[in-house]
Amino acid sequence: MDPVLLSGNEAIARGAYEAGVKVCSAYPGTPSTEIFENLPQYKDALYCEWAPNEKVAVEVAYGASIAGVRSLSAMKHVGVNVAADPLFTAAYNGVCGGFVIVSADDPSMHSSQNEQDNRHYARAAKIGMVEPSDSQECLDFLKEAYEISEKFDMPVMYRITTRVAHSKSLVTFGERAEREVPAYKRNMKYVSSPANAYVNHAKVEKNLKALEEYANTSKLNKEEINGSEIGVITASIAYEYAKDAFPEGTSFLKLGLTNPLPMERIKAFAKKVKKLYVVEELDPFMEEQIRAAGIECIGKELIGNLYELNPQLLKERLFGIKPETVDVGVKPVSRPPALCPGCPHRGFFYTVGRHKNYVVAGDIGCYTLGFAPPLNALDSVVCMGGGFTVAMGMAKAFEASGQTDKKVFGVVGDSTFFHSGMTGAAEIIYNKGNVIPVVLDNSITGMTGHQDNPGSGFTLEGEIAEKLKIEDILRSYGYQNVIIVDPQDLKAMEAAVTEAANSEVPAAIITRRPCLLIKRIKHDIGKCEVDTEKCIGCRKCLSVGCPSVMVENKKAKIDVTTCVGCTVCAQVCPMGAITRKEK
Repeated sequence: MDPVLLSGNEAIARGAYEAGVKVCSAYPGTPSTEIFENLPQYKDALYCEWAPNEKVAVEVAYGASIAGVRSLSAMKHVGVNVAADPLFTAAYNGVCGGFVIVSADDPSMHSSQNEQDNRHYARAAKIGMVEPSDSQECLDFLKEAYEISEKFDMPVMYRITTRVAHSKSLVTFGERAEREVPAYKRNMKYVSSPANAYVNHAKVEKNLKALEEYANTSKLNKEEINGSEIGVITASIAYEYAKDAFPEGTSFLKLGLTNPLPMERIKAFAKKVKKLYVVEELDPFMEEQIRAAGIECIGKELIGNLYELNPQLLKERLFGIKPETVDVGVKPVSRPPALCPGCPHRGFFYTVGRHKNYVVAGDIGCYTLGFAPPLNALDSVVCMGGGFTVAMGMAKAFEASGQTDKKVFGVVGDSTFFHSGMTGAAEIIYNKGNVIPVVLDNSITGMTGHQDNPGSGFTLEGEIAEKLKIEDILRSYGYQNVIIVDPQDLKAMEAAVTEAANSEVPAAIITRRPCLLIKRIKHDIGKCEVDTEKCIGCRKCLSVGCPSVMVENKKAKIDVTTCVGCTVCAQVCPMGAITRKEK
């Protein structure tokens, strides 16, 4: 078969198919999302789903492993924080069918709230970790990860980074290899009682030691001996950067199995070169272990701990070679992030942002952009589900400090509500929080590229599913006043916020309007226009933060190429100078 150009994520999906995987569960999160978006093409051979959150995804996939089949779970790096509970216990219990968890790390935080290095998770959980560096390895190494999982009776972390996930290279396909599924038998090793866990810990240490011995000869770790002056130990995408940055004659020890480290092989490689470098992104994960083994090396003191690497950066930091630049005489214009034209979230943030005594705890999603000028409507963003629970803590703090003028709103999206918002909603009602929970329901998981969720009515495989109603869930919790409002109707939005703020019974708000980018919905798209005779140049229309609205010659102007006719700008215009064009 001829090679095919694939991203790392696409190649991982293919690798799962070829490895004989049967059950796959994940929660979408950039840069991992496309792995599961590419699995439905193999649905005749495997089952794949979007789970409500990463913890559920790992538990579903691990349950499949216990039942004897190979399984896959995937998430972005911060998702592993959510999934850590079952992950650590699965490490003690062991597996039946091979079990692999993809952690997609995001150096430089292209779409994340932190830059954590998840290699530490593999070491802390005492499980194997495999790291591919290109798309062919994404496919091939995944198949080997399942062999390791089953041979050493442990889950395997499969760590990629944004560049590995999204970069494309040629991939040659293989055939699917079906694994015989053993007849199910009850096994008490999967019952993590204290007595069983006590015994299992000793097994984990023994298996990890055996895996280290295996790592010293594993085909996932390879040497490239080109000379004896300089040697580089590296892994993942840092290998590709190092190959570009180091001079000819440099020898490499490229590691694909990075936990546990093959220390005997590292020691042998170090003896072959006069100067040893360790090149890795983010933390000195390998460097610290190599130094602890008594091996001298050069690493983070020159390379640094922050952000992703690239060949030019390595050349400059390691060898003082600065890249040649050409001054073209043009300075790039700053383009701050903004909600899309016609985004349904805009109306809510515009409304609450006008009230100085309103405090708004935000969350992870498109609506995080509610913090940006000119809306300036968010006071905090921490983690998935934190919109409700951080709001609860703030409200209790205001009560304790006597700041009774503050009204606290907690904000999550519809997908986040199902992910981890429901427990926060329960916390607020149970502990009598003076908080108004707000669910911004745009009928899709928007930020990661439009994945379905329990409220969208469809599964990952495209089948019609039971559509969970957020209002029914909130009412069942005890929110007696659940207000559903179209956020693009600013008068209705203001009335909803006022009603909730003044409600004498527990109140919640659901802003409901589908994202305009959902293809299966027929949207009412139009255009707005400005009557320059009526426009007084007050710039009130700019306060909604829509990219389609601008000022030209001291008058408002609408960019007709991006405007969708939502009329939010028209509703704030005091002169009625903006109107929607008739079709």
